[in-house]
Order: sequence, then C-alpha cells, then structure tokens
Amino acid sequence: MSDEPALVLDDVTVAYGVHSALDGVTGTVPQGGAVALIGPNGAGKSTLLKSILGLVPLQRGRVEVLGRTPVEARRQVAYVPQSDALDPEFPISALGVVLMGRYREVGWIRRPGRSDRILAADALERVGLTDRARDRFGTLSGGQRQRVLLARAIAQQARLLLLDEPFNGVDMATQDLLLEVLSELRSDGVAVVMSTHDLAVAHLACGDACVLNRHQIAFGPTEVTLTPGHLRAAYGANAVAMAGDAVIVAEP
Repeated sequence: MSDEPALVLDDVTVAYGVHSALDGVTGTVPQGGAVALIGPNGAGKSTLLKSILGLVPLQRGRVEVLGRTPVEARRQVAYVPQSDALDPEFPISALGVVLMGRYREVGWIRRPGRSDRILAADALERVGLTDRARDRFGTLSGGQRQRVLLARAIAQQARLLLLDEPFNGVDMATQDLLLEVLSELRSDGVAVVMSTHDLAVAHLACGDACVLNRHQIAFGPTEVTLTPGHLRAAYGANAVAMAGDAVIVAEP
C-alpha cells in the first residue's frame, strides 16, 4: 500500500443551474481511512458522492481518486446504495447481484468465469449469506439486502468504497457485521466514505467526519468535528445537545 491518498477533495463546488448544491468541500482520505458525511437531507451528501464518482461536473475545485480523475479511477471505486435502490421484484438471486460487481472486469457481454464466481461466493461468505446465495434478492430482509450490496462492492475489489446510508433500517446483528467487514476492508487498505445520520455509527466506523450543509462546516477527526456546535451549524434547531457531549440529531 503506497502513501498516495485514496481521495483528495480540493474546494469541491457543484451547482445545478443557478442553485448551489455544494460549496468548498476540502479534505483528504488516506488509503485505509474512513470519513462519515454528516448533514441534513439536502445538505449535498449525495452530490458529493456523485462528484467522487465523476457523475456531476464541478463548478470549481478538484476531485482526485488514487492520483487520477474520478473517470479514470472508476474501476477502483465501488458504490453501495441503500438497499431499496434495487427493485425487489427484479428476478435476480443474491449471488447474481454480487456477480454484478465483476461486470466492469468481464464486460456486460461475456459471462462471469469460474474465478469471478469464486470471488462472488467469497464475498457472500464475508457478509454471512452463503446459505442465501440462490434466494431471490427481493425476498431477503432489508438488512440482508444491504449485506448483499456490500458483498457486490467487495467482489469488485475496489480501493475506495462509497456508501449511502448503509445502516438505515438494519438490525443490530447486521450493523455489527457491517462494521466488522468495513474494519477488515480498511485493514486491507480500502478507503471508505459513508453518508449517515447516525452519530454513534459514525464514531464506530470512521476516524474522520465531514459535517456539511451545502457548504463544509468541518472536516477532520470525529472528536473535533462531531461537536454540538458543528452539528447545530449543520442541522439548526434539529440538532439537540443532551448531557454534554451526547448529541441527538433529529430529522424533520
């Protein structure tokens, strides 16, 4: 693993027409590092993830992924959406979803080979779903579907992992398993950027946080960014400080 950062954000600014969606986000994520994106709905968290994927043009600034542009580095980046982003009625097995993580390597015309199936099976084993490989994705619970989507990212063998609210609606057992798998991936040098509203999860999964509400409020270690003052700046009246450092963030 080299010393090159997994992700560099330099004054990242995005506008949709005349409306500013994100302004002046700056920070660095090392290989094996993890940053939580914290802010209310509409704060620009999804826009930031899209900019890292190279899906939206920047009005100003720079995004660098493993020393390259987002488009050049796309094969090294995996995106894990919320589990309801896939149509539960679509007739595909859990293993089939995980194999989708190999399509960038094998192409959409060729069939996955034996090595691809081994990687997919190993990824399902890492998330504890070997026994559900042949089950239709839509019949799984929300937590199980989230595990399958993480397994798809693992099978992709990416070096930067982007997760959109991965712990929403999952039970405690799934949360613990996801945290364990993310820790293992980080030990292997995989960097993580994760949007979440759960401050406890942010502390457990990430060493750094980016607090934002269309503009960057703070970026750095969680102990200095996830403070009542920064959270009030992001959430306004919806951030309620209780018992000193314990903060509850309530969405409207």
